Amino acid sequence: MDDGFVVPEGWTVFGEHGKKYSKTVTDPDTGRERKVRYGAKGYTIAPGTDKGDRYCSRSEGQRQDYGYDCSGKDKNTPLCLSRSKWKCSGKTSRKT
Repeated sequence: MDDGFVVPEGWTVFGEHGKKYSKTVTDPDTGRERKVRYGAKGYTIAPGTDKGDRYCSRSEGQRQDYGYDCSGKDKNTPLCLSRSKWKCSGKTSRKT
């Protein structure tokens, strides 16, 4: 059904969230699936570099502020998924 609505320039439509990556996560208790979107479009990931170390240092502070445990129950949050893409170990980024 076409109701004549035109999306204004610069707006996003439901489903277009402007994120680079997504991961489908299944809740083990209920079996329900949800999609976690993370990572900024247009940015390149460079693990094991100075850029990676700066990201990991910055995101480590955020992780501590939010109290996330990226190896436990919070591993599927956007912050923890991004940290795993950057291969963060504390405040540094690993090459492998």
